[in-house]
Amino acid sequence: MARIKYQEAAGLEVKRGRPPAGPAPSKADLVKLYVREGRSVRDVAAALGCSKDAVHRALAGYGIKARPNASRSKLRTIPLRDLKAAIRDKGILGTARDLGVDEGTVRHHLKVRRGHGAQGGNGNRVA
Repeated sequence: MARIKYQEAAGLEVKRGRPPAGPAPSKADLVKLYVREGRSVRDVAAALGCSKDAVHRALAGYGIKARPNASRSKLRTIPLRDLKAAIRDKGILGTARDLGVDEGTVRHHLKVRRGHGAQGGNGNRVA
């Protein structure tokens, strides 16, 4: 502490706080890797040799919107009648294997999509 006060009194610039973990990513690198190529924050950090936190701080500093962590299910792109037809032909497990998703994911997707249609949450018809 005394050393910092002495340096300040002498008119020297004093560095305070913890030094950065690595170089701050440039905006051009972030735009190229994160926005155009669609790479994850973790991939960008590994490619640029900095931490994930540094990438998040740089994104916020440059005003680049971070993408949400959750990816949308590919089941949303399949029409409900086609999904039901596939389940009739192959069963839920076979359809799930073909789509590359878990059986529970298919069951949940059907339950959610039915809830938005003509049925109530308990499966009974709404009059």
